[in-house]
This record gives sequence, C-alpha cells and structure tokens, in this order.
Amino acid sequence: MSEQFQLEGLARESFGKGAARKLRAAGRTPVVVYGHGTDPVHLSVDAHALGLIVRHANALIELAIGGEKQLVLVKDVQKDPVRQIIEHVDLVIVNQGETVHVEVPIHVVGTPFSGTNALQELNTLRLDVPATKIREFVEVDVEGLEAGTQILAGQIALESDETLLDDPEHLVVHVVAPRGSSSDAEAEEAAE
Repeated sequence: MSEQFQLEGLARESFGKGAARKLRAAGRTPVVVYGHGTDPVHLSVDAHALGLIVRHANALIELAIGGEKQLVLVKDVQKDPVRQIIEHVDLVIVNQGETVHVEVPIHVVGTPFSGTNALQELNTLRLDVPATKIREFVEVDVEGLEAGTQILAGQIALESDETLLDDPEHLVVHVVAPRGSSSDAEAEEAAE
C-alpha cells in the first residue's frame, strides 16, 4: 500500500503567469483541487514537500485547507522541461470507500534461467482499486523461467479488491534467449 502524506494548502488570491512565478520564487507551487461535483479550489502548497510526494506513484495526500482535511490524489504534474521545476499540480478529491482508476508500476524481480533474458513489455498496469489501498507497485517474479515463457496481464496476482482494467492478453514480460547464442550457432552449423 502506498503511504498517506500530509500537506497544507493556502488559498490563492491572484492568478496568471506572473502570480505563479512569484509563488514559485517564494517556495510554493500552485495547485488546483477538484472532483465530486465541487467547484475547483485554487491553492498553493510547499514546493519542497510536494516535490518529495510526487516522486511516489499514485500518492494519497491528506490536504489541510483552512482547518478542514480532504483526501486527494495527484492527477497531473506539469514540469518545466528544462529545469524540471514543478510548475503546477492537479489534485483530485477521493472519498474513503471509493475506488479509483490508477496506473501502478510493474517491477520485475528474480533471475530467469541461465542464458536467458526477461524483457519487460509493459511498464504499468491499469487497475481499479480502493482509494485508500493503492499499491506502490506490482511485482512480477521471473525466477528460473525458461526461454519462451510469457507472462500476460491476466496472469498477474491481484488483491481481491483490485480489478484489472488492461486487456488480460497484454504481454507484460517474456523470457528469451539472446540472439547469437551457442544454440543458434549450432543450429546454423547443422543446417550447412
């Protein structure tokens, strides 16, 4: 499960590029909070704390706004392409018992059979999960798998409250023998 982060938001009075630049110069990042039919709320949050939070995939944040707390998920992060400074973040409101659609990173663990390589074809899985129980990643174990083995999205073990949104036939990982291996050379010699 991903951990829950704490963040405090301050209301923004001014808008536009100039106001956003002044906020960033003061160590704050402009954010907008929306969802569940509410009007968008424009805030600013501590830039350093937000930068640490957005490093985590699907970070769940308890956002304090004027004494009230609201659960939010990071929906979109806009960064300066050169300086990699976070310019703006969209946060979406989530409720305690609600399920959300998220992309969870896939981590391949283990070593396949000697002389083979595990090639990862899919980097994330789209899942429908409870908002308060989002995994940081999904593990796919390739320990000892032989060449020709394929792992499809539908074969990955999920929790009982998680639903796969991707096509179950999507190839996630396949194990292959490297090109030019000794068995390939032997087959070529036999053919001659």
